[in-house]
Order: sequence, then C-alpha cells, then structure tokens
Amino acid sequence: MRLVMKFGGTSVGDGQRIRQVVEILEPFHAQGHEIAVVVSAMSGVTGQLIDMATESVRSREKPAIEEFIENLRGRHRSALETVAPDYVDEVGRILDARLADLQAMLFGLHILRELSPRSKDYIISFGERLSAPVVRAALRQKGVPSVVLDGCEAGLITTGQHGDAIVMPESDARIRSRILPLLSDSVPVIMGYMGCTPKGVVTTLGRSGSDYSATVVGTALGADEVWIWTDVDGIMTTDPRLIRDARVLPSVSYLEAMELSYFGAKVMHPRSIEPAMRKNIPIRVKNSFNPSHPGTCIVRDSKRDRRVVKALTHFTGVALVNITGAQMIGRPGVARTIFTALAEKEINIMMISQGSSEANISLLVDAAQLDLAVAALSDMVKQGIVREVTANPDVAAVAVVGAGMAGTPGISGRIFTAMGLAGINVIMISQGSSEVNVSFVVKESDGPKAVRVLHDEFRLSEEPDE
Repeated sequence: MRLVMKFGGTSVGDGQRIRQVVEILEPFHAQGHEIAVVVSAMSGVTGQLIDMATESVRSREKPAIEEFIENLRGRHRSALETVAPDYVDEVGRILDARLADLQAMLFGLHILRELSPRSKDYIISFGERLSAPVVRAALRQKGVPSVVLDGCEAGLITTGQHGDAIVMPESDARIRSRILPLLSDSVPVIMGYMGCTPKGVVTTLGRSGSDYSATVVGTALGADEVWIWTDVDGIMTTDPRLIRDARVLPSVSYLEAMELSYFGAKVMHPRSIEPAMRKNIPIRVKNSFNPSHPGTCIVRDSKRDRRVVKALTHFTGVALVNITGAQMIGRPGVARTIFTALAEKEINIMMISQGSSEANISLLVDAAQLDLAVAALSDMVKQGIVREVTANPDVAAVAVVGAGMAGTPGISGRIFTAMGLAGINVIMISQGSSEVNVSFVVKESDGPKAVRVLHDEFRLSEEPDE
C-alpha cells in the first residue's frame, strides 16, 4: 500500500508529539508499506515568524531578534534531544545554520524597513525547515531510513503568487522522479506549505498549505490514500463547542467537504481536496492524539443514510451589505460593476442573494472588510446606479450541507419551518444549483440556537442508518 501522511503543527508540536508520529509511522514501514510524510511547522511557529518579520520592519528600536531565535532554537533542540539523542550534534548543526540564516534575514528587514511578499514567503518557510529535520532524526533513531526534502526539492513547482501559490501541472512528473525512487527503502520527510517557482524562488501555498502539499504529492505518486493527521477525530456534524453530542462523520463526499470548508468548518481547504479529487484518491482525516479512531474518509461518493442533511456550520465575524434601488431593475452590468468594485479592493464575497425584482442584492463579507466594502460601493450611489448601500454587522451565517439534499423535496421547507417555530428570523437565504448547500443569515445572537435546532431537526447526533 502506498500512503502519503501529513502531520499538522499540533502533531509535531514538541518532542512527545513527534515521538507519537514515529510510533504511528514505524509499524506501517515495518509492514512494507510505501510511505511519504509531509510535515508542518511546529504549532504556532509560522505565526511567530510572521509577527517577528512584521516587528523587524516596523520597530524603530532594535527588535528582539536574538531572543526570538534563541526561543526557536531551544524549542526545536529540546524536541530533538527528546526523540533523537544520537543525532543531536548532527541535526543541531543543521538547525543552527538555518537559524543563522533566519536571523540575518530578520536583521536585514530591520535595516531596509521593507517586507516584500517574496521575503515574507522565504521567512515563514523556516517553520518547516526547522521541524522536518527533527522528524527525520526521530525516524532514524528508531531505525527507519529517512531523507528530508524541502518543497522545491520534492518537485512542487508553483505559480509566483507569494502567500497563495498554486502548484503547476508539471510538478507531477518531477515529484514522481524525485520521490518514487526513495519509497522502496526509506521514508521521505517533505516540508509542507512551500514550493518554488520554475526559477527556484520560494513560495508558500496559503491556507491549509501542508494539506495541499500532501494531496499534490499523493496524486503525483498515485497513492492509495492520503492521510491528514490533525488534533480532532475527523469531520463532525457540527462544532462540538455548540453541540456536545456532535458526531464524527465516517465519510463525506469531496463536494460535501468542500462546501463545509467554505463556511468555516475545521476541514481541509477546497484547494487541498481538488488534486485528490481529480484521480479519485481517498483522503482520510485522523487524530494523531487518538490514532486508533478511524476518522473521516473523504471520497467521491460517500455512503448515503436516511438523513439527507449531513453537517452544519456556523460562523460569525461576518457582515451583510445590502444594495438597493429601482435603478437596478433591467439595467445590464450592475452586478458586474458591484463585483468589480469589490474585487479591486480584494474583498471576498462569501454569499450572494438577489431578489427576482432585481431591486436588491445582498452580500455577505468578512466583518473586517465591511467599511472597505461600503466605501468601494459608495461611488455607485453617487453615479445613480443604486439608491442606497447599507450594512449590518450584527449577523451570523449557518450552512446546511448534505449531498442527499439534491433532488429531495421539502428540505428547505423543513429548515425554515424549524427556524420559524424556534422564533428565529432569517435575514438572507442563498442556495446554489447543486443543492448540496443551503446557507442563510440570522442575527448573530440567534446563530448558536439555529444550529442546535437544526441538529435536532435532522437528528444528526444519531448514528447513521446506511
């Protein structure tokens, strides 16, 4: 069996966690399975690198770069001493050299007072540059042959969009040529979250970048499965902080997982799912803190049960923008003008709803971008294209997801009847033609109640009857 296993930041957060990673990997290697490993930075390190880079540019006084470097050194060296005492000197020298490079880069930023996207990508790639050698050493300590590769060495060639690069199709052949020969007698440890342009410039892959690395590698290698090891048992029916008896879903479809991730669930980013989806490779989400749990398997067509709704998500930190005016009726290009104005300010639109009268368009945006969105649309009022732009920050959104909803009559009726009986006013509704997702907006204080009502309505806490 050929497996690609990705371990997230909490799974490699310290020496004890890395030891658990090796305990997971060692039996698979001993049984003759071919395994490639993708690792993230230790938990919190990427954020710390971003903060330190920002402080180095902004601080007029000498920033605490040496202290920061020593903290990183102490954390990684402590993990190394815990899991690989025989390799402390060898790997310690590698860590010291990389930390010296990082320190020089941070001092350079302080002198130049400039942090370009290219420099930022290079700096935040150090999280994986420091964690991967420790994981490799831990494997070698247990007698498992291993090599370590950064994203570029592993063959991930990307576009030049720093901070949000996309892996290019020609990467498949490079990944196969570089990693396949290693699988027969070793476990390659690949630094996730990073790649490089065709010219060798380091890039990073954005949100869930290490997951993306894993599925790209798994697809290129023709893996039987890609396993994403994280700190939860799998994908759940809803946030367990809202519903105590929320249940882990044994399987979801690629489309369901993508819909859930769009709306804030702790699931893989859609970009991470797409490579595996192309070649129909299952993705399994598992908990490195509870490895015996089967987790959730993401597949093309998950098993149906008697419930057509599979999961719910609830997210706050959003705001509603309403654009109204009789001037919009029958006027071509209004929607294009709206979306262009927002796109120019890099404002992401999460949900859209338009009445058939064409006199109103409602948009859901990130609350942090609300003022910017209203300002971007204000010119349309001045030009007489729309009458008014209003905003409502006191909202939350709920998404109801399930592939079984497609073609099943009465689901929307059940959803909104339940809301009415619970006394919850629905402010906006949005549904795509795929019918896999019905999303709606309510007052922020009503959001948790809406989730509880629907979780009960569709009996999501019960085990499936397949």
